[in-house]
Amino acid sequence: MHLAALLASSPMDHVYQWVYQRIHVVDSDSVFTPNGEITVMSNHIIMQILAALLLILLIPTFARLRNTGDVVSDLTPRGMGNFFESICSYLRETVARPVLGEHTDRFIPYVWTAFFYILFVNLLGLLPLEPLTRPLVQYFYPDAHHGFGGSATGNIWVTGSLAGCTLIMMVFNGLRMNGMGYIKHFFQGPPLIAPMIAFLEVIGVAAKCFALAVRLFANMVAGHVLLAVLLSFISLSYAAFGAVGATGVGIVVVLTSVAFNLLELFVAFLQAFIFTFLTTLFIGQSVVIHHEHDSHGEEGHATAAAH
Repeated sequence: MHLAALLASSPMDHVYQWVYQRIHVVDSDSVFTPNGEITVMSNHIIMQILAALLLILLIPTFARLRNTGDVVSDLTPRGMGNFFESICSYLRETVARPVLGEHTDRFIPYVWTAFFYILFVNLLGLLPLEPLTRPLVQYFYPDAHHGFGGSATGNIWVTGSLAGCTLIMMVFNGLRMNGMGYIKHFFQGPPLIAPMIAFLEVIGVAAKCFALAVRLFANMVAGHVLLAVLLSFISLSYAAFGAVGATGVGIVVVLTSVAFNLLELFVAFLQAFIFTFLTTLFIGQSVVIHHEHDSHGEEGHATAAAH
């Protein structure tokens, strides 16, 4: 369970970003550089690095083909290799190919990377690492009061950066693969209102990525906060009703927390999938513009032939 939240002085401790080191870069104060400083090391940064290292180490290990001499046995995935291959195959054939078409192989590495990275970050956020890693963090940063842990996807700057990567993929590849056709597809309808429609379409592109960031951030924070608040009821009931009351409340809270932990495990997979699915859909809408036009043309020809 979330022992970090139970041991924390505040129910929100498990979702805060604990900064260990900052560097001074500018003589200005803004939302991006508070007090003219930027964060170079925090618990969320460590969790992201840890997730990336696990991906680099584990995925090639599980995906490596065996060399036993039996061709059929060597090419048959087993265990975790089968698990990862099944996910990759599903994302390629069911999620990516219907919207990316002939461009599937070009973009599927990004789709796979986004899914597994977000999934690993989400799953690491479920582990009670903070009290276990506090001595290690204090060894390198003596002034630190917290170890690393928590879900980095519960940080809006992290989810915003992931959504920003999707926005870059949309715009860059839309222009690269369709040229001016990508610009022209924003200008729809009669000439007099086409500029207004184009403006709304551009706002829509930004809104899609904003929704990506907020959806992932809100869902990951909500689960952690709910569990932290539930666990805080134990200490509150002890202060109000003593040991007997705390025991009764604690039993209910622990059983409820176990159920919510299982739900959070499901949410970790679900939110990684939703982010990946929407990312694939948005990229497809940017790069497969001519397919949309062709399909409309084919529908028109079919309708005319029917008449």
